[in-house]
Amino acid sequence: MPYLILFEDAEGYDHIRGEKMPDHLAFLQQNAAVITAAGPLFEGDQGAGGAWIVTTDTAAAAEALVHADPFWPTGLRKSVRILRWKQVFADGSVAG
Repeated sequence: MPYLILFEDAEGYDHIRGEKMPDHLAFLQQNAAVITAAGPLFEGDQGAGGAWIVTTDTAAAAEALVHADPFWPTGLRKSVRILRWKQVFADGSVAG
């Protein structure tokens, strides 16, 4: 089941993001079978958090991925929302 995970980052943690980015990217690669897309979000030029699209059996499994991310224990993530997602359009076509 696909989920959209939205992260809001705490202010003042840019140094942590830089320090942990290699570990975070390695984590994403190690979990590429379930994390199909990931990237930062911006408001104008200002960083505003991040988003993942994941495919897991349950919201609890998606949450476990969030907590396994090297960014999680650092305090960088101010909040997280895990939303079940239903794709209805992709690559120019309406999904069935």
